[in-house]
Amino acid sequence: MKKHNEKIPSPKEIEKEIGEFLAKKFGGEVKVVSPINLPQELFTGSTKESPSKKTNIKFDLKPEELVSYLDQYIVKQDVAKAVLATKICTHFNRIKRVQEHPDNIDNLVGRIKNNVLMIGPTGVGKTYMVKLIAKKIGVPFVKGDATKFSETGYVGGDVEDLVRDLVREADGDIELAQNGIIYIDEIDKIASSRNLIGADVSHTGVQRALLKPMEETEVELKVPHDPISMIQEIERFRKTGQRDKTTVNTKNILFIMSGAFAGLSDIINRRMRDKNIGFGAQFTSREEQDDVLKQVRSEDLIEFGFESEFVGRLPVQAVFERLTREDLFNILKNPNNPVILGKKLDFAAYGIRITFQDSVLRMLAKNAFMENTGARGLVSVIERALLLFEKALPSANVSLFPVTESAIKEPEKSLEEMKASPDSKQLTESFQKLSDEEKKFIKAYVNLNKKNLAEKYNLTLTPSRTNTIAEYYCQHIMEIGNVIKKIKSYADEIKKIELYFYKNHDINIVMEEDAIDFIIGQFAHSSPDFEDIYKKLTMDFEHGFKLVREKTGRTRFFITKEGLLSPEIFIGNLLKEENQIF
Repeated sequence: MKKHNEKIPSPKEIEKEIGEFLAKKFGGEVKVVSPINLPQELFTGSTKESPSKKTNIKFDLKPEELVSYLDQYIVKQDVAKAVLATKICTHFNRIKRVQEHPDNIDNLVGRIKNNVLMIGPTGVGKTYMVKLIAKKIGVPFVKGDATKFSETGYVGGDVEDLVRDLVREADGDIELAQNGIIYIDEIDKIASSRNLIGADVSHTGVQRALLKPMEETEVELKVPHDPISMIQEIERFRKTGQRDKTTVNTKNILFIMSGAFAGLSDIINRRMRDKNIGFGAQFTSREEQDDVLKQVRSEDLIEFGFESEFVGRLPVQAVFERLTREDLFNILKNPNNPVILGKKLDFAAYGIRITFQDSVLRMLAKNAFMENTGARGLVSVIERALLLFEKALPSANVSLFPVTESAIKEPEKSLEEMKASPDSKQLTESFQKLSDEEKKFIKAYVNLNKKNLAEKYNLTLTPSRTNTIAEYYCQHIMEIGNVIKKIKSYADEIKKIELYFYKNHDINIVMEEDAIDFIIGQFAHSSPDFEDIYKKLTMDFEHGFKLVREKTGRTRFFITKEGLLSPEIFIGNLLKEENQIF
């Protein structure tokens, strides 16, 4: 027996002694094989995680700025815009503040996120508004359908898949994904049935699966019980000795949900009627049904079929208004609307330019309104009206298509006339007339939104520049914002030419706004070649400006539009002015 002060053998020494004993007794037939111990850290997560990049959101929008942005794209819905813009801006500015002041951690007990519930009939712009907001603020955005959850049960795997999709949208940047937006449409479809006796497990189960992600939980990036994920993790740990972060925290992920909520107005009406029984009860007419939704309360949503815990995690509610016939017309007239721009792109694929008469847009808006599907009806109505032309015109060598009332009311006759005379004077004049009307409308639109557009794109909108923007819009299929960006990029390039001119000729030229607009306007139909612009400026002005410099010592010259049109007269007038001074 060993004494207490003797050294206790290590596992390796014990293994060696046992191996020698087995070798003497059994020869080489029996050996000791050490077990393969995988690092415990792979499973416990106690090892040092690989450093993940810290991504701070760059958010500086204020609610009114976001509302102004939405106004450029969405008709009506002023209340809904204000609610979403305010709460979303507050949500992300709060995150930004915590990131900028890490010592001031936002760890209030019972903190409730500004998750949003959007209520309104189909086709009023709910999904479109959320997509615009996500694009504007530059955070990862994913969209899910609540009906998919109800089909796959109530385990909640699909809910967590949306969180994983955020990471993919963020190109693997977990920190950025943790500040994203998850949008779930048709949420009213997972309300439990009010006519069902007992619990509607398939629907209430989905609601419960959403509870933790909507508040705060850790979602595993790697799907549980996935052997491939486990093997990849072991291999990564073997090579680096570290493990990647494998969970996403949903604390700052904003959940926005929407639905049509058919029948909710009846519940609200009943509550309001019961409340007023005996005191002159008021009954709401059919025309006031949409206004009733604005009176929605949590108790109404619970009666509709939602769990009280689920409703409690959606503290912000935005009610959307039903679109009128005039609203649908205004959507079609909006220069940023994807319906008309999309149809222009369809015909442009065949080299055909298309423009619409206002009376046609009113006719299409009326037909869409009759379908009672909101803005969604506009697409199907326009497709039906133009399908015959889209089929036949690409084979008819027609390059201009003015969509007039006669074309919509008598499509076969109009098509035959265009095919017979694709270059007729009447067709060209009709197109030019509609194009001029469109240009006039765009100029009015830019002037109406002049202040916001000028501030947003940091571009002075002079009358000549507004005219250039309208001209460019009519020649290219782009949103107004992208047109202004393009014009600004051209203006910036022209400013670079001024510096290049100074560098090569030691003469400081400054292009006046009207001169810049004139140059840009020359390229409304094509992209400018700035090297050619520089060469022409050199040819027209270099020697003249040097002559003025030799006689007067002047080295700075302001070039106007008139100067570009008549450079010799412009130089001559400069010399006269200087001679009069001296």
